[in-house]
Amino acid sequence: MASSTQPPYLNPVTPFSGIIQGGLQEGLEITVRGTVLPSSGTRFAVNFQTGRSDDDIAFHFNPRFEEGGSVVCNTKKKGLWGLEEKKTHLPFQRGSPFELSFLVLSSCFQVMLNGSLFVQYPHRVPFHHVDTLSVTGAVQLSSISFQKQTMIHRELSAPQQMSEMNPFYTCIPGGLYPSRRIIVSGTILPNAQWFRINLRSGSDIAFHLNPRFNENSVVRNSLINGSWGHEERSLWGPMPFIQGQSFTVRITRKAHYFRVAVNGVHKFDYNHRMKNFCAINVLDVAGHIRLTHVQL
Repeated sequence: MASSTQPPYLNPVTPFSGIIQGGLQEGLEITVRGTVLPSSGTRFAVNFQTGRSDDDIAFHFNPRFEEGGSVVCNTKKKGLWGLEEKKTHLPFQRGSPFELSFLVLSSCFQVMLNGSLFVQYPHRVPFHHVDTLSVTGAVQLSSISFQKQTMIHRELSAPQQMSEMNPFYTCIPGGLYPSRRIIVSGTILPNAQWFRINLRSGSDIAFHLNPRFNENSVVRNSLINGSWGHEERSLWGPMPFIQGQSFTVRITRKAHYFRVAVNGVHKFDYNHRMKNFCAINVLDVAGHIRLTHVQL
Protein backbone atom coordinates (compact mmCIF):
# COMPACT_ATOMS: atom_id res chain seq x y z
CA MET A 1 0.00 0.00 0.00
CA ALA A 2 1.32 3.46 -0.84
CA SER A 3 0.30 6.76 0.69
CA SER A 4 1.54 10.28 0.06
CA THR A 5 3.61 11.69 2.90
CA GLN A 6 4.11 15.26 1.68
CA PRO A 7 3.09 17.35 -1.32
CA PRO A 8 5.23 16.84 -4.43
CA TYR A 9 7.62 19.43 -5.76
CA LEU A 10 6.35 20.32 -9.26
CA ASN A 11 8.70 21.63 -11.97
CA PRO A 12 11.48 22.41 -9.49
CA VAL A 13 14.40 24.44 -10.78
CA THR A 14 17.87 22.90 -10.88
CA PRO A 15 19.93 23.13 -8.72
CA PHE A 16 17.22 21.98 -6.34
CA SER A 17 17.31 21.57 -2.57
CA GLY A 18 14.21 20.53 -0.62
CA ILE A 19 13.24 19.28 2.81
CA ILE A 20 12.17 15.66 3.33
CA GLN A 21 9.41 16.09 5.90
CA GLY A 22 10.05 13.80 8.85
CA GLY A 23 13.37 12.67 7.37
CA LEU A 24 14.06 9.33 5.73
CA GLN A 25 12.16 6.32 7.05
CA GLU A 26 12.07 2.70 6.01
CA GLY A 27 9.47 2.31 3.28
CA LEU A 28 9.70 5.89 2.05
CA GLU A 29 9.92 6.04 -1.75
CA ILE A 30 11.11 9.25 -3.43
CA THR A 31 10.50 9.49 -7.17
CA VAL A 32 12.44 11.98 -9.29
CA ARG A 33 11.15 12.62 -12.83
CA GLY A 34 12.88 14.75 -15.39
CA THR A 35 14.79 14.95 -18.66
CA VAL A 36 18.53 14.88 -19.24
CA LEU A 37 19.49 18.12 -20.95
CA PRO A 38 20.72 17.49 -24.51
CA SER A 39 23.89 19.55 -24.38
CA SER A 40 24.47 21.23 -21.03
CA GLY A 41 27.08 19.59 -18.81
CA THR A 42 28.27 16.02 -18.53
CA ARG A 43 26.87 15.01 -15.12
CA PHE A 44 23.96 15.25 -12.75
CA ALA A 45 23.50 14.09 -9.17
CA VAL A 46 20.77 13.20 -6.71
CA ASN A 47 21.94 13.59 -3.11
CA PHE A 48 20.35 12.45 0.14
CA GLN A 49 22.02 14.63 2.73
CA THR A 50 21.85 16.13 6.20
CA GLY A 51 20.96 19.81 6.03
CA ARG A 52 21.59 22.24 3.18
CA SER A 53 25.36 21.79 3.36
CA ASP A 54 26.85 19.02 1.23
CA ASP A 55 29.36 17.97 3.91
CA ASP A 56 27.29 14.92 4.91
CA ILE A 57 25.71 12.99 2.04
CA ALA A 58 24.35 9.54 2.92
CA PHE A 59 23.79 8.62 -0.73
CA HIS A 60 25.26 10.36 -3.78
CA PHE A 61 23.80 9.06 -7.07
CA ASN A 62 25.81 10.52 -9.93
CA PRO A 63 25.34 9.64 -13.63
CA ARG A 64 28.32 10.77 -15.73
CA PHE A 65 28.34 11.03 -19.51
CA GLU A 66 32.08 11.49 -20.01
CA GLU A 67 34.58 8.67 -20.70
CA GLY A 68 32.01 6.27 -22.11
CA GLY A 69 29.47 6.83 -19.36
CA SER A 70 29.02 5.53 -15.82
CA VAL A 71 26.97 5.93 -12.67
CA VAL A 72 28.93 6.62 -9.48
CA CYS A 73 27.47 6.01 -6.01
CA ASN A 74 29.20 7.22 -2.87
CA THR A 75 28.86 8.65 0.65
CA LYS A 76 30.44 11.81 2.06
CA LYS A 77 31.14 12.10 5.80
CA LYS A 78 32.25 15.43 7.29
CA GLY A 79 33.38 16.63 3.87
CA LEU A 80 35.32 13.47 2.95
CA TRP A 81 34.21 11.10 0.19
CA GLY A 82 34.30 7.35 0.72
CA LEU A 83 35.07 4.61 -1.76
CA GLU A 84 33.21 4.97 -5.06
CA GLU A 85 30.89 2.26 -6.32
CA LYS A 86 30.74 2.54 -10.11
CA LYS A 87 28.44 0.99 -12.71
CA THR A 88 29.93 1.34 -16.17
CA HIS A 89 26.51 0.89 -17.80
CA LEU A 90 24.85 4.30 -18.32
CA PRO A 91 21.15 3.84 -19.15
CA PHE A 92 20.41 7.58 -19.35
CA GLN A 93 20.32 9.36 -22.71
CA ARG A 94 20.72 13.05 -23.41
CA GLY A 95 17.40 14.69 -24.26
CA SER A 96 15.39 11.70 -22.95
CA PRO A 97 13.02 11.64 -19.96
CA PHE A 98 13.59 9.37 -16.97
CA GLU A 99 11.92 8.24 -13.77
CA LEU A 100 14.15 7.44 -10.80
CA SER A 101 12.63 5.91 -7.66
CA PHE A 102 14.64 5.61 -4.45
CA LEU A 103 13.10 3.20 -1.92
CA VAL A 104 14.55 3.23 1.60
CA LEU A 105 14.95 -0.34 2.88
CA SER A 106 16.40 -1.32 6.24
CA SER A 107 19.73 -2.34 4.69
CA CYS A 108 20.02 -0.22 1.56
CA PHE A 109 18.66 2.28 -0.93
CA GLN A 110 16.91 0.43 -3.76
CA VAL A 111 17.05 2.42 -6.99
CA MET A 112 14.57 1.78 -9.80
CA LEU A 113 15.09 3.41 -13.20
CA ASN A 114 12.08 3.57 -15.52
CA GLY A 115 10.45 0.72 -13.59
CA SER A 116 13.44 -1.66 -13.53
CA LEU A 117 15.84 -2.35 -10.69
CA PHE A 118 19.11 -0.50 -11.34
CA VAL A 119 21.20 -0.69 -8.16
CA GLN A 120 21.03 -1.38 -4.44
CA TYR A 121 23.33 0.79 -2.33
CA PRO A 122 23.99 -0.44 1.24
CA HIS A 123 23.69 2.18 3.97
CA ARG A 124 27.05 3.48 5.16
CA VAL A 125 25.57 5.95 7.67
CA PRO A 126 22.22 5.91 9.54
CA PHE A 127 19.61 6.97 7.00
CA HIS A 128 17.34 8.61 9.60
CA HIS A 129 19.84 11.51 9.77
CA VAL A 130 18.90 12.47 6.19
CA ASP A 131 16.41 15.36 5.95
CA THR A 132 17.28 17.06 2.64
CA LEU A 133 17.20 16.05 -1.02
CA SER A 134 19.25 17.93 -3.59
CA VAL A 135 19.48 17.57 -7.37
CA THR A 136 22.19 19.26 -9.37
CA GLY A 137 23.62 19.19 -12.87
CA ALA A 138 22.40 18.71 -16.43
CA VAL A 139 18.73 17.85 -15.85
CA GLN A 140 15.38 19.57 -16.17
CA LEU A 141 13.08 18.33 -13.42
CA SER A 142 9.34 17.83 -13.80
CA SER A 143 8.45 16.52 -10.34
CA ILE A 144 9.74 15.05 -7.10
CA SER A 145 7.17 13.02 -5.17
CA PHE A 146 7.07 11.11 -1.89
CA GLN A 147 5.17 7.93 -1.01
CA LYS A 148 5.24 5.74 2.08
CA GLN A 149 5.12 2.05 1.16
CA THR A 150 3.60 -0.43 3.58
CA MET A 151 6.37 -2.91 4.32
CA ILE A 152 5.36 -6.38 5.50
CA HIS A 153 8.13 -8.55 6.94
CA ARG A 154 7.25 -12.13 7.70
CA GLU A 155 9.13 -15.40 7.57
CA LEU A 156 7.43 -18.72 6.97
CA SER A 157 9.00 -21.73 8.63
CA ALA A 158 10.18 -24.47 6.32
CA PRO A 159 7.97 -27.57 6.22
CA GLN A 160 9.37 -30.72 7.80
CA GLN A 161 8.58 -32.58 4.60
CA MET A 162 8.01 -31.43 1.06
CA SER A 163 4.31 -30.73 1.60
CA GLU A 164 2.34 -27.53 1.22
CA MET A 165 2.95 -25.04 4.02
CA ASN A 166 0.16 -22.85 5.32
CA PRO A 167 -0.31 -20.02 2.82
CA PHE A 168 0.54 -16.45 3.66
CA TYR A 169 -2.43 -14.17 2.97
CA THR A 170 -2.57 -10.38 3.04
CA CYS A 171 -5.08 -7.83 1.83
CA ILE A 172 -4.15 -5.53 -1.07
CA PRO A 173 -5.84 -2.28 0.04
CA GLY A 174 -7.57 -0.56 -2.86
CA GLY A 175 -6.94 -3.47 -5.23
CA LEU A 176 -4.75 -3.25 -8.30
CA TYR A 177 -4.84 0.40 -9.27
CA PRO A 178 -2.83 1.42 -12.40
CA SER A 179 0.95 0.93 -12.14
CA ARG A 180 0.65 -0.75 -8.74
CA ARG A 181 3.72 -2.82 -7.87
CA ILE A 182 3.77 -5.90 -5.66
CA ILE A 183 7.15 -7.23 -4.57
CA VAL A 184 7.67 -10.67 -3.01
CA SER A 185 11.06 -11.82 -1.74
CA GLY A 186 12.19 -15.05 -0.16
CA THR A 187 14.54 -18.01 -0.29
CA ILE A 188 13.76 -21.21 -2.16
CA LEU A 189 14.34 -24.38 -0.14
CA PRO A 190 17.19 -26.59 -1.43
CA ASN A 191 14.88 -29.49 -2.37
CA ALA A 192 11.91 -27.35 -3.39
CA GLN A 193 9.43 -28.75 -5.90
CA TRP A 194 7.21 -25.68 -6.32
CA PHE A 195 5.85 -22.46 -4.92
CA ARG A 196 3.09 -20.07 -5.93
CA ILE A 197 2.15 -16.40 -5.87
CA ASN A 198 -1.56 -15.68 -6.41
CA LEU A 199 -3.43 -12.42 -6.92
CA ARG A 200 -7.00 -13.23 -5.92
CA SER A 201 -10.51 -11.86 -6.17
CA GLY A 202 -12.62 -13.94 -3.82
CA SER A 203 -12.41 -17.54 -5.01
CA ASP A 204 -11.10 -16.41 -8.42
CA ILE A 205 -7.37 -16.11 -9.14
CA ALA A 206 -6.61 -13.27 -11.53
CA PHE A 207 -2.92 -14.21 -11.76
CA HIS A 208 -1.33 -17.50 -10.69
CA LEU A 209 2.49 -17.59 -10.80
CA ASN A 210 3.77 -21.12 -10.20
CA PRO A 211 7.45 -22.09 -10.55
CA ARG A 212 7.77 -25.89 -10.84
CA PHE A 213 11.27 -27.23 -10.37
CA ASN A 214 10.52 -30.81 -11.44
CA GLU A 215 9.37 -29.37 -14.79
CA ASN A 216 11.93 -26.56 -14.92
CA SER A 217 9.13 -24.17 -15.81
CA VAL A 218 7.20 -21.13 -14.56
CA VAL A 219 3.48 -21.70 -15.12
CA ARG A 220 1.06 -18.76 -15.34
CA ASN A 221 -2.70 -19.07 -15.40
CA SER A 222 -6.03 -17.73 -14.12
CA LEU A 223 -8.85 -19.47 -12.24
CA ILE A 224 -12.22 -17.94 -13.12
CA ASN A 225 -15.58 -19.33 -11.99
CA GLY A 226 -13.91 -22.53 -10.84
CA SER A 227 -12.14 -23.27 -14.13
CA TRP A 228 -8.46 -22.91 -14.99
CA GLY A 229 -7.63 -21.25 -18.30
CA HIS A 230 -4.82 -21.87 -20.76
CA GLU A 231 -1.36 -22.23 -19.18
CA GLU A 232 1.46 -19.97 -20.28
CA ARG A 233 5.06 -21.14 -19.84
CA SER A 234 7.28 -19.21 -22.27
CA LEU A 235 10.16 -17.23 -20.75
CA TRP A 236 12.60 -14.57 -21.88
CA GLY A 237 15.83 -16.32 -20.95
CA PRO A 238 16.56 -19.30 -18.68
CA MET A 239 14.60 -20.47 -15.64
CA PRO A 240 15.02 -17.53 -13.21
CA PHE A 241 14.34 -19.45 -9.97
CA ILE A 242 17.04 -21.70 -8.49
CA GLN A 243 16.67 -24.14 -5.61
CA GLY A 244 18.51 -22.98 -2.49
CA GLN A 245 18.80 -19.36 -3.67
CA SER A 246 16.98 -16.15 -2.80
CA PHE A 247 14.63 -14.38 -5.20
CA THR A 248 12.65 -11.18 -5.65
CA VAL A 249 9.55 -11.10 -7.85
CA ARG A 250 8.13 -7.73 -8.92
CA ILE A 251 4.63 -7.69 -10.45
CA THR A 252 3.52 -4.40 -12.02
CA ARG A 253 -0.03 -3.85 -13.22
CA LYS A 254 0.02 -2.30 -16.67
CA ALA A 255 -3.05 -1.28 -18.69
CA HIS A 256 -3.36 -4.57 -20.59
CA TYR A 257 -1.07 -7.00 -18.76
CA PHE A 258 0.98 -7.81 -15.69
CA ARG A 259 4.69 -7.19 -16.16
CA VAL A 260 6.83 -9.60 -14.14
CA ALA A 261 10.50 -9.18 -13.27
CA VAL A 262 12.64 -11.65 -11.31
CA ASN A 263 15.73 -10.38 -9.52
CA GLY A 264 15.43 -7.11 -11.44
CA VAL A 265 15.22 -8.72 -14.90
CA HIS A 266 12.01 -8.57 -16.98
CA LYS A 267 10.93 -12.16 -17.66
CA PHE A 268 7.44 -12.09 -19.15
CA ASP A 269 4.11 -10.28 -19.48
CA TYR A 270 0.71 -11.83 -18.71
CA ASN A 271 -2.35 -10.40 -20.43
CA HIS A 272 -5.23 -9.58 -18.10
CA ARG A 273 -8.03 -12.14 -18.05
CA MET A 274 -9.96 -10.34 -15.28
CA LYS A 275 -10.66 -6.62 -15.62
CA ASN A 276 -12.28 -5.75 -12.28
CA PHE A 277 -8.96 -4.61 -10.83
CA CYS A 278 -10.37 -3.05 -7.66
CA ALA A 279 -11.75 -6.48 -6.69
CA ILE A 280 -8.33 -8.16 -7.03
CA ASN A 281 -7.43 -7.46 -3.42
CA VAL A 282 -5.74 -10.51 -1.86
CA LEU A 283 -2.18 -11.80 -2.21
CA ASP A 284 -1.42 -15.36 -1.20
CA VAL A 285 1.96 -17.07 -1.24
CA ALA A 286 2.71 -20.72 -0.47
CA GLY A 287 5.10 -23.53 -1.31
CA HIS A 288 8.64 -24.64 -0.58
CA ILE A 289 10.09 -21.24 0.27
CA ARG A 290 10.93 -19.04 3.21
CA LEU A 291 9.05 -15.80 2.60
CA THR A 292 11.03 -12.87 3.96
CA HIS A 293 9.53 -9.69 2.53
CA VAL A 294 6.34 -8.45 0.90
CA GLN A 295 5.84 -4.91 -0.34
CA LEU A 296 2.45 -3.66 -1.50
